[in-house]
Amino acid sequence: MWMFYLISLPLTTGMVILTLRYFAGPDVPRYVFFTVGYTWFCSISIIVLVPADIWTTIIHHDNGGISFFWSWSYWSTFLLTWLVVPLIQGYEDAGDFTLMERLKTSIHVNLIFYLIVGSIGLLGLILLIVMRISWSVGVLGVAMACSNTFGLVTGAFLLGFGLSEIPKSIWRYADWTTRQKVLSHKIAKMAVKLDDAHQELSNAIVVAQATSKQMSKRDPLRPYMDVIDDMLAQMFKNDPSFKPQGGRLGENDMDYDTDEKSMATLRRHLRGAREEYYRYKSEYMTYVLEALELEDTIKNYERRNSTGWKYVSSLKPDRTGTLGSFFDTMELMWRCILRKQLEKLLAIILGCMSVAILLAEATLLPRGVDLSLFSILIKSVGKEEVLVQVFAFVPLMYMCICTYYSLFKVGMLMFYSFTPRQTSSVSLLMICSMVARYAAPISYNFLNLISLEGNKKTIFEQRMGNIDDAVPFFGKGFNKIYPLIMVVYTLLVASNFFDKVISFFGNWKLSRFQTEAEDLDGFDPSGLIILQKERTWLEEGRKVGESVVPLARTFNGASSDLESGSNTAERNGVEMKATTSSAESPSKPPRDEARRYSGHKEAISSKYAAIREQQTRQSSSNPNPPDNIPSAKVSLLNPHNSQPTNTTSTGPSPKLASTWASMKSGFQSFKANIAAKKYIPLRQQTPVPNVLPRLSSSDSLDEIFQRLKRPSLDRSNSNGDEDEMDI
Repeated sequence: MWMFYLISLPLTTGMVILTLRYFAGPDVPRYVFFTVGYTWFCSISIIVLVPADIWTTIIHHDNGGISFFWSWSYWSTFLLTWLVVPLIQGYEDAGDFTLMERLKTSIHVNLIFYLIVGSIGLLGLILLIVMRISWSVGVLGVAMACSNTFGLVTGAFLLGFGLSEIPKSIWRYADWTTRQKVLSHKIAKMAVKLDDAHQELSNAIVVAQATSKQMSKRDPLRPYMDVIDDMLAQMFKNDPSFKPQGGRLGENDMDYDTDEKSMATLRRHLRGAREEYYRYKSEYMTYVLEALELEDTIKNYERRNSTGWKYVSSLKPDRTGTLGSFFDTMELMWRCILRKQLEKLLAIILGCMSVAILLAEATLLPRGVDLSLFSILIKSVGKEEVLVQVFAFVPLMYMCICTYYSLFKVGMLMFYSFTPRQTSSVSLLMICSMVARYAAPISYNFLNLISLEGNKKTIFEQRMGNIDDAVPFFGKGFNKIYPLIMVVYTLLVASNFFDKVISFFGNWKLSRFQTEAEDLDGFDPSGLIILQKERTWLEEGRKVGESVVPLARTFNGASSDLESGSNTAERNGVEMKATTSSAESPSKPPRDEARRYSGHKEAISSKYAAIREQQTRQSSSNPNPPDNIPSAKVSLLNPHNSQPTNTTSTGPSPKLASTWASMKSGFQSFKANIAAKKYIPLRQQTPVPNVLPRLSSSDSLDEIFQRLKRPSLDRSNSNGDEDEMDI
């Protein structure tokens, strides 16, 4: 047994450290790093202790060390989850400037949380006393059972979702065409989020600079403002490539200099905007790099005979030396052949494990029937210590992965983010709290699937108490009833029942949800064009993500934009983004206008609809346009030129002409790349020409975007939903 711990504990420690270093942002302090690492270590220790506990129970060995480690791991995670981590999380989230003020803010924020938890605990205690439950396991045992009832019930639904979704996702993404479709949608969506985050950070910088300029050096709040100024200076020093643009002041943005709390709010807002921008930038670069690598993989597979079975990468320099050719061949074998087949094999194995877990959960209620594969395997190996612990550890770890996969996926939609090298302190603390909260319930659920000879109880079960005693109003069979609910829920998820329900209500305009299934319905043209621009910049010697620009300007590669400024009453509900300075009058930021739209496709369509409307008005009012055409041009990169200037010449503006020429050349290049099968895979079920129609350099911008939208409009019309645009 000790050999198992000599191997597992160092591996656990190393895994925790490497995971933290991979996900933690650059500004995470050391005490947060230590707190999160210790919490994760204690949580994983609970999972590691389960196989050893099962082994000692089988051989009738009363091990005091196991009991001590159980108490240490469980109560450490309990105190960290409910006391230490919330306080540190509130402290990190506070924007105050002194230690005591940040602690006060943290306590004030968590006071409501503690009152709610305390009230629920008090009501539960009164209920248990009134119902006269058996206290044979002791007060602590009943208290532990009560505290884990929530984790058992909610964890069952999280586990059920992961059991179905993980094998399906691995199998689905093993197909290159499917993965390309998903990545094209993710890149387009992340470009919109990055654009919004860039706008928000620019606004925050403008507000901070304007507040600093209007504050005198003798102002009592000046020391706090100096801290914010140093924060801005450090941010620009760490990332010289960042260029604020589009920042503008709102109605109440000059009210931050009233007191210390308002300055703390400004600091917190600026820090949050910065973290959000770099988080989205990291995700954007991750998706782009993955898509570029996938394109390289497809091209190398199609040209494997001509390249001599050597992998040629457009992202990395060629290997040299005597072993360079060997490593290129091995990389091609792995990326183009072995990896795809191993992913499908892994999906099949995990699918079989999911079925085995569901069968074991479904047969808990009938007495005298043991259909748990894991229980049968453990009994079959007898007293072989290594095999017993392996057969217990592997399915338990898979259950934990399924539960945490669902937890992270749900949490990242609402509460926190989990981004490589850009996860903030607040998100890390919230994640470690959730991990610690579900470690013990998952272990308890797995022990219910293991039927030991003579109905023996492990040390963990003895210390945890009986859940039936903690939930008497559900009857004595609660411990065996709630898994059946999880089985039914998992079957509904596996059959895509909820997606069908959401699709049904979505067609009737009763609800709008964005599911991952939508990303599988064809390529996203905007994502493909963005990917083409990134590859072009990469070939020019730039880095991926170095020249990130707002999404609406990604299609033409220009640094200028047009705004229908002659008649504001005829705008189509769209305000095109323009760079402004802090001297502008207060107005609503463009980011708020962009939020009117449900997605990037609608925003792009509406933006260019404004240009088309302006062209239509000009052509209808004057069929024969004169030589002198005024054009409203707004700089998007130079913050000093924030006001539009009307330039009158004997012909179109040179910059405007170069913009249209750049747009035409961009679409010609995109057409050539499609024709040469450079970016779109040849082997796919849905031909790309149906997704991206033929683009001609002589077509107008209106015709090009109408062609991009026409296949989706035809498909949506056939489904009876003319307002949906699903590309």
